[in-house]
Amino acid sequence: MEEPPARRPGAVGCQRCFWEFWNYETPKVIVVKNRNLGIMYRGVQLLILLYFIWYVFIIQKGYQESETGPESSVVTKVKGVARSHSRVWDVEEYVKPAAGGSVFSILTRVEVTHSQTLETCPESLEVPDAACSSDSDCVAGEMDMLGNGERTGRCVPYYSGPGKTCEVSAWCPVEDGHTVSESLGKMAAQFTILIKNNIHFPRFGFSKGNVRDDKNGYLKDCTFNETTDLYCPIFRLGSIVEQAGENFTALAEQGGVIGVIINWNCNLDLPDSACNPSYSFHRLDPKRIQVSSGYNYRFAKYYNCNGTNTRSLIKAYGIRIDVIVHGQAGKFSLIPTIINLATALTSVGVGSFLCDWILLTFLNKNEVYSARKFDQMEPRGTSQASAQRPGRMGSPCPCWLWAFLAGAGHSSLPDEPPHGPSPGCSPCPVPWGGAVQRGLGTNCPISPLFARTGPRRQAAVVTPAPPRPPRQPTPRAPASS
Repeated sequence: MEEPPARRPGAVGCQRCFWEFWNYETPKVIVVKNRNLGIMYRGVQLLILLYFIWYVFIIQKGYQESETGPESSVVTKVKGVARSHSRVWDVEEYVKPAAGGSVFSILTRVEVTHSQTLETCPESLEVPDAACSSDSDCVAGEMDMLGNGERTGRCVPYYSGPGKTCEVSAWCPVEDGHTVSESLGKMAAQFTILIKNNIHFPRFGFSKGNVRDDKNGYLKDCTFNETTDLYCPIFRLGSIVEQAGENFTALAEQGGVIGVIINWNCNLDLPDSACNPSYSFHRLDPKRIQVSSGYNYRFAKYYNCNGTNTRSLIKAYGIRIDVIVHGQAGKFSLIPTIINLATALTSVGVGSFLCDWILLTFLNKNEVYSARKFDQMEPRGTSQASAQRPGRMGSPCPCWLWAFLAGAGHSSLPDEPPHGPSPGCSPCPVPWGGAVQRGLGTNCPISPLFARTGPRRQAAVVTPAPPRPPRQPTPRAPASS
């Protein structure tokens, strides 16, 4: 009777390795009496605990659910009067725009060109290619985007001096022809600014404002003081510029942008009175870059005098105020508390990982620690034959896999086979301790020790095993007569 064909060793070995993947691994506790390693282990644990307790839970309030970017409204109002050398200025003239929003500007200096009418006049010398010596230098109908009007084709004397420029049809005289400068800087520092701010955190349904709820009209007689009048948001313009670290006289001359930052940092686990606004002031435009430093803009006032349209062109220098609101609110929540606690407890295991690596890499002389740290157990009552069936612990894997692992530099191969060669098969062709090299295709039990470290092993030369001699049939005894 013919024997069934033998199963291919590679297919059997892969099936064995597949079932090895589903083995259960559990930590093994070993007490290593090494004081230096123990001090390092406890030190790492202490640092991790201090980080989570002090920074995560106390500073960052990791036990709270938080919300940033509150819904906010800002209303502003400026009061004060000033006088230049020729006139008196009130709020309606020096505050632009007058709507009272979160961004507005206060005029501190103006350059006024009075009584401009639509006619022809010399172009400004500050316009490129405006200077000329004859009419041929001026092209009729040409318009320069940096100029003030349309050229007529004539070259005419300038407003003052011996020079000439091309004539233009525009609002004349042009800005550089007859400009008068007026300053409000001396009195502008005393202007007062009321900044009313209300915030709302929709997630927590919390709202609050920076003005105290008082029916006695206390806003008429107070100014802001961080200690005594925190809820009186009336600021002097000079005080705002000073707290931003700027010189008011220099800023009023060239203009600039000042940011008023209101920050609400609210811990809603405490009473509402603990949620208070804080103010800070910064200059926002780049004062060190002279080309783009300062703040100015132009506007005009129009008149009709004896049937002629006339206007006054005003180049205004001023201090622009940008009110910016930030905020964050937090309240206790069970979910972030559990997540951060679980993260803290898990992170403590970093100390064990670090010390295990040091132990097995630098202190593992003669592999004393690794021999005790890793064990392979089989269920009680498992027979030797059943251990060789697919899907059982200790199942052998093909020797070509061991040769591949050794050639790839795996140091997880133990010096001694944990259970010895499987019954009916010869040792692996890989140098496994003192095992001899045998034929290719034999099976040996695979070790779970894939985490060990050590010197790289050299793959052995695999030589085919000599064929086994055929089994001789046993002669039968002659039957007794």
